[in-house]
Amino acid sequence: MPGLVSPKSSPLGAPSPPIFVPDPARKTEHSNGAKTPSPSTTRARPAKKPASEKLPIDETSLDNPDLGPFLLKLARDTIGSGENPNKALDYAIRASKSFERCSGPGLDLAMSLHVVAAIYCNLGRFEEAVRILERSIEVSDLENGSDHALAKFSGYMQLGDTYSMLGQLEQSILCYGSGLKIQKETLGESDPRVAETCRLILLELADAMYLAEAHVQVMQFDEAENYCKKTLEIRRKHNSPASVEEAADRRLLALIYEAKGDYESALEHLVLASMIMIANGQDNEVAAIDMGIGDIYLSLCRFDEAVFSYQKALTVLKSMRGENHPSVASVFIRLADLYYKTGKLRESKSYCENALRIYAKPLPGIVPEELASGLTEIAAIYEAVNEPEEALNLLQKAMKLLDDTPAQRSSIAGIEAQMGVMFYMVRRYRDAWTSFESAISKLRASGERKSAYFGVVLNQMGLAGVQLYKLDEAAQLFEEAKEILEQECGLCHADTLGVYSNLAATYDALGRVEAAIEMLEHVLKVREEQLGTANPDFDDEKKRLADLLKEAGRARNRKGKSLENLLEPNSQRTKKEGSKRRSGFGYKT
Repeated sequence: MPGLVSPKSSPLGAPSPPIFVPDPARKTEHSNGAKTPSPSTTRARPAKKPASEKLPIDETSLDNPDLGPFLLKLARDTIGSGENPNKALDYAIRASKSFERCSGPGLDLAMSLHVVAAIYCNLGRFEEAVRILERSIEVSDLENGSDHALAKFSGYMQLGDTYSMLGQLEQSILCYGSGLKIQKETLGESDPRVAETCRLILLELADAMYLAEAHVQVMQFDEAENYCKKTLEIRRKHNSPASVEEAADRRLLALIYEAKGDYESALEHLVLASMIMIANGQDNEVAAIDMGIGDIYLSLCRFDEAVFSYQKALTVLKSMRGENHPSVASVFIRLADLYYKTGKLRESKSYCENALRIYAKPLPGIVPEELASGLTEIAAIYEAVNEPEEALNLLQKAMKLLDDTPAQRSSIAGIEAQMGVMFYMVRRYRDAWTSFESAISKLRASGERKSAYFGVVLNQMGLAGVQLYKLDEAAQLFEEAKEILEQECGLCHADTLGVYSNLAATYDALGRVEAAIEMLEHVLKVREEQLGTANPDFDDEKKRLADLLKEAGRARNRKGKSLENLLEPNSQRTKKEGSKRRSGFGYKT
């Protein structure tokens, strides 16, 4: 069952690799490639100094070459002492101006801009941080040596982190990839730090697949697989055999194979990871791997083995973390999903109720995102067993747990889209329209306007618009969805064909008969070639096309033709396909 995760919380919880940027106060030559850490709030805390007021520095004094390092040190000390971050920001901005005046574009300016961006991020001003980091990348010149190259690398990595906090995973991955290229050219492809950067990119790709954006392109899966294999190759050169790091990488590789549908390969790597963790005494991680093995067995319809893996994980988690820990609830949800898929609805609902009892009294320290994720997964099960009102209730509770921040914008949009489907199912079409509208607005803001998931949400909103007789708006939504799905999924994909059919019906209702005929002819041709004439959708659309052709060129009695009848087969199909995996949207993770 898919769940919601914060863009910065990876499925395996691995830390990000260190960012390497030289210290301006110590411009030493590094022969071994090691670099000092990036200036950030994680810097070692200096001895606390008395608070100082904002310095009244004249702009003309910024021409003093000693002022930049002094102001940058003040900024760092202010951050470390926990004083007003706005004061630290003022120091850092003045430092960057001084560096730009005295030495121009270069290492000092880039490093000071990294500090400015870090403070902007701490203040939640991510868009401004993006602008500053893009500037820092521009002023770093690769031809000036390894220090400058790794400063540029640092800028790309910080920019990737910032995009990730904004929920823009695609942009984040592109930045990490650019940073990796520079790092490999500077340190060599076999350096252990290259492996850590590869792993970071893998975690971001895993988040994209986990949130999925289930129509993630095959190219991305192949790219992720190559990153993972490269990481394992470097590990074998520098680490001892069967290390904990190797097990973590194998878990990621298993996730990639699972997303590609290669369940046997995924199972092989998970079993190897489990053996390594057992050898290293990591029982807690073994339980998590057992849950993954259960997921693979479930995908392979090997239900008895899936139950055994889940129960094994459940026993370990109860003994190590207690019976009321959210990880225990997560196993309950998996068992609920399994029993739903095997037709044992009473057992399925029982496990859902067990999980809800845990979420009703969360343990101290449990992050709200984890609770929201669990409630969303349970809601998907209640939707599948045709209890939309209960599903809506759970989704509304999940919404209240999440803050409307850029980092959680995509997660909230996913819940709102899911609620839109629920409202549509119970015929609350205006509420459905409002939920879809809010979800689409957030998805546009987070940079997902070209993803296949976005296209499917547009299609669902179009269906709600049809029920509200907003035909012109519905047609525009279908047209945008059509353009996106053609690009992301192809002309012959089932989701694309579904949008074609909905658009044809809407064109017909708007009197655009020729456009409707052209659309239906294409759909019939593809269905006949891909699925054969025995497909029930083929018969339905063939009859619709025959009716349109018969009436073409003549005035039609609009009252005699029901738009709802035209769209009902498609809307029902979309809902049924969607409920397979992700609450109304056919998205696989």
